[in-house]
Amino acid sequence: MFKGFYRSAMLVIMALLSVSLSVSAHAEVSTDIDQTNPFTLVEAVANKTFARFHQDEKLIAENPDHLKIIVTEELMPYVDYKYASYKVLGQYLRDTTKDQRDRFVEAFRGYLISTYAQAFTEYTDQKVQYAKAVDFAGEKFVNVDVQIIEQGRPAIKLQFKARRLKNGNWKAFDLIAEGVSLLSSKQSEITNLVRQQGIESVITMLNERTNQHIDLDANEKKS
Repeated sequence: MFKGFYRSAMLVIMALLSVSLSVSAHAEVSTDIDQTNPFTLVEAVANKTFARFHQDEKLIAENPDHLKIIVTEELMPYVDYKYASYKVLGQYLRDTTKDQRDRFVEAFRGYLISTYAQAFTEYTDQKVQYAKAVDFAGEKFVNVDVQIIEQGRPAIKLQFKARRLKNGNWKAFDLIAEGVSLLSSKQSEITNLVRQQGIESVITMLNERTNQHIDLDANEKKS
């Protein structure tokens, strides 16, 4: 389930999507990251994540599931997985009980961790270019443009859609890659599954995906 969005998006999801999505329920967000500026937020957390990736290369080689730890510690503190999970449930959110919503949120969180950790296996030291900050005073929504530079390939252009929270912090809530919204894509997939199989079945499938081990050779197997 949940087939790939685009290879280009996955290259960035490994560090940037999770980086720039927000956290509302976790207090462990690093105090050295300025969350009041959406442009510097994306760059600072992405750079921190890439640095952690290089630092833990040996641990990853010994145990690929260590990538899940990196995602959990470096990226998920900035992911508003509750907001994202509610968005992907769409119209079916109102048909769930509180217990179902809570379990779906946790299952979706685990799915994100597993998905982003597997996406990390695409990383081969691509270069990231960040758009210059623009004046966002008074704005409630801002688009943050990013380009991924990979030798021998056209630049990958992406856009993070960020929103200002009540406390003044900026959090991204969607990634646009090649004109396609990741959030909308996942919403379509999940709502179809909920309609066809029910919320409990979808929670089970998300948990099964979460429990899969990371495969460093997955990309070679596909080729």
